[in-house]
Amino acid sequence: IVSRGGAFHAAWIIHNEKENPLYKNFEYLLEIAREYDLTLSLGDGMRSGAIYDSNDRAKFQELLVIGELVEKAREKGVQTMVEGPGHMPLNHIESNIQIMKTVTKGAPYFVLGPLVTDIAPGYDHFVAGIGGALAGYYGADFLCYVTPAEHLCLPDEHDVREGVIVSLIAAHAADVARGIDKDLDYKLSKAREELNWRKMFEFAIYPEKAREYRNKRLPREDKNACSMCGKLCAIEMVKKYFGKIG
Repeated sequence: IVSRGGAFHAAWIIHNEKENPLYKNFEYLLEIAREYDLTLSLGDGMRSGAIYDSNDRAKFQELLVIGELVEKAREKGVQTMVEGPGHMPLNHIESNIQIMKTVTKGAPYFVLGPLVTDIAPGYDHFVAGIGGALAGYYGADFLCYVTPAEHLCLPDEHDVREGVIVSLIAAHAADVARGIDKDLDYKLSKAREELNWRKMFEFAIYPEKAREYRNKRLPREDKNACSMCGKLCAIEMVKKYFGKIG
């Protein structure tokens, strides 16, 4: 068990030899939630903590129980969302989301990543971004960001910022693949064609970093281009010679 909440409850159950109090008193919790118009996030205490454990029996058994709780909540007029894994390889993401959506009859699905490999400590925000983009494309509704400090230490402000940015990029990539919010990509591409740096920064998801790179490594010769190509800028070359044809 890698979920803190799951570990707390498992330890409590074993120590007290009693049923999970949240499960036992779920009907009462629904009364409170309905009275105060709360949305319940139904966590996955048995989520996989490594891709090796993805799709194990414990996870799916818990999902079946969560599906029952979603039904009970709907009967009482209480909104729910369902938390998902966790760690899983790329080839498990689509089937996991389809199964979850079927079992919960379309409840909003929130995934932690998912992390698609376990060998990248220090870079787990990128690992989660890869999994998150695919999960979003296949129907996940909410991505929980992961920081580069994941599995290593408590994240600081910089770690949180980097994790959120990567998660935003993953979510946007998923939206684009589903035909949502493509205009921003088109606008930035047009700005690149025009070598309009002001607009490129305006449409960038995190303009501060883009400006930092641009200003740090300006080209020595052609200031309109970037230092990757300088005076051999493909865009300027094509414009120059295609203009002659025109």
